[in-house]
Amino acid sequence: MTRARAWLAAIRPRTLTAAVVPVAVGTAAAARYGHAQPTVALVALVTAVLLQAGTNLVNDWGDAQRGADGPDRLGPPRAVLAGWLTPGDVLRSAALAFAAAGLLGIWLIVRGGWPIAVIGIGGLIAAVAYTAGPFPLAYHALGEVFVFLFFGPLAVGGTELVQAGRVSGMALLASVPVGSLATAILLVNNVRDVDTDRRAAKRTLVVRLGRPAGRVLYACMLVVAFCITPALALAFRAPATFVALCAAPLAIPPLRAVFQRVDGPGLNAALAATARLHLAFGLLLAAGLAR
Repeated sequence: MTRARAWLAAIRPRTLTAAVVPVAVGTAAAARYGHAQPTVALVALVTAVLLQAGTNLVNDWGDAQRGADGPDRLGPPRAVLAGWLTPGDVLRSAALAFAAAGLLGIWLIVRGGWPIAVIGIGGLIAAVAYTAGPFPLAYHALGEVFVFLFFGPLAVGGTELVQAGRVSGMALLASVPVGSLATAILLVNNVRDVDTDRRAAKRTLVVRLGRPAGRVLYACMLVVAFCITPALALAFRAPATFVALCAAPLAIPPLRAVFQRVDGPGLNAALAATARLHLAFGLLLAAGLAR
């Protein structure tokens, strides 16, 4: 394990697309009404990715400290648990990512005003509190709520707001499938880890409700995403958004795996496939909205 690969394992670059999609959709909503600002969109994108990277680093550290990651972990190896990076290294890097996001966020706040400040500060607090602090959200069945809000309505709406000066109904409705598919990514993770999370007293929503209910919730998130899209097209006379339905075949393999598999490799593949579905759906949706 090289140092570079250890850092990639901690940052988890494959998950960073979850931060890209809401910015793309929010920018597309602004573009539809002629308000897209490429420079602002780029800064928002970099800020979102830095927040996601910082969250992943804190998560790597926090789960190792609380015992949620152990030798029987089914997911991909974690850098702190494996001894590839020290806890101090990971925390300092997380702080650096958050500091960089904060500096860029100040520029966005100047452009967008106090609502952007509320979203940004709230996102930063939630990113740290996801697995750290006295009340870690992921340990109290609030992870799915956090992911839906901050990768759905708040991220999509905030991206449009900082460019257009307002949040349209179209952006808010478009944020629902974006947030739903981001939540589905987390649900695969929690379905996979339900047994080890339970032993570590990590009371995720799947731990509280059970693996069968977690599987149903995962399916519901996919159904919501693909059912909202036609409503979006019809409500806002945006027929081009139907193109997002072309991503539907990508949902079949992970859905089958979530309901049929309990092993690490099978559910890790489902996790990666759900992330690809989220990215493909989001980019197609953005392309449709921008027309």
